[in-house]
Amino acid sequence: MNTATPMAPPAADARPRPLPVAVEVTRDRGASASASATPRALDDYIALTKPKIVFLVLVTVTVGYLLGARGGSSPLWLAATLLGTGLVAAGGSVWNQVVERPRDARMRRTARRPLPSGRIGMRNAALFGSALTALGLAVLAIGPHPIAAAVAGVTFVLYAFVYTLLKPVTTLNTAIGAVPGALPPVIGWAAATGQLSIEAWALFLIVFLWQFPHFLAIAWIYRDDYARGGHRMLPCVDPFGVLTARQAVGHALVLVPVGLLPVAIGLAGPFYFVGAMLLGLYYLAGAVRFWQHVSDATARRLLGASFLYLPAILLLLLLNPLPA
Repeated sequence: MNTATPMAPPAADARPRPLPVAVEVTRDRGASASASATPRALDDYIALTKPKIVFLVLVTVTVGYLLGARGGSSPLWLAATLLGTGLVAAGGSVWNQVVERPRDARMRRTARRPLPSGRIGMRNAALFGSALTALGLAVLAIGPHPIAAAVAGVTFVLYAFVYTLLKPVTTLNTAIGAVPGALPPVIGWAAATGQLSIEAWALFLIVFLWQFPHFLAIAWIYRDDYARGGHRMLPCVDPFGVLTARQAVGHALVLVPVGLLPVAIGLAGPFYFVGAMLLGLYYLAGAVRFWQHVSDATARRLLGASFLYLPAILLLLLLNPLPA
């Protein structure tokens, strides 16, 4: 699930040009010994894990776990679930940047990351990401439940390799990337219940569909930067934004009834129903505005609506669950 810190995008008609800050990394044998001992090096390793994304992952994992436990949650097992999933998510983020280093070096938004800037070597990053992932999977398998570990493993592979490798190949990368982005609540549910029931997949569908307008808005705002980096995002091949906006509206429209699934399957109550309906219509309205007038401004408003929708609907699920 990639979120971006808002910044002014390049002009729509700007031609891709080499960045003066992009460098060819020649220090793949590892970061220097002096750098590894500095606080900056620690900050760089933390940055490799994409803490904001990990936090969002852990929020959705927590919701999945608490809904699965239905009041019988164990603080110890919840903590183990969060620890294991957080480590796997962090490892996936590191490997995402390892694979994308050449493309990150060409983008304004990512050129100063630790790998393309040369502050951390490829080998060190790969070892770091592998260690985080292995430890996280072990925590989940030995502690909460092997099914939770299996889902986390699938999430890691889909995000770090399948999605990442397909980004310069096909515009369908967004749909593929939305799958690992929607699996964290399934991990939480599996950790609490030891199974993958319909409730887990209802949570999956909500987060899965939520991502499309969210990611399409980001891709439109940073379309020139994505093109510079060689990413085949939909706005990069849709200069007028017709297909981009249409897809945002389509997914937001489907999300309205899908957001009500927890009520239909007995997971949430009437208070959730009203809130989810209003949130879904609000998100849809943002997508429709983007469709009516494709611009960076309407894309940013749609992005803002996406930031409201997900935490609000997850909170509603926690406030109005139905007993098992």
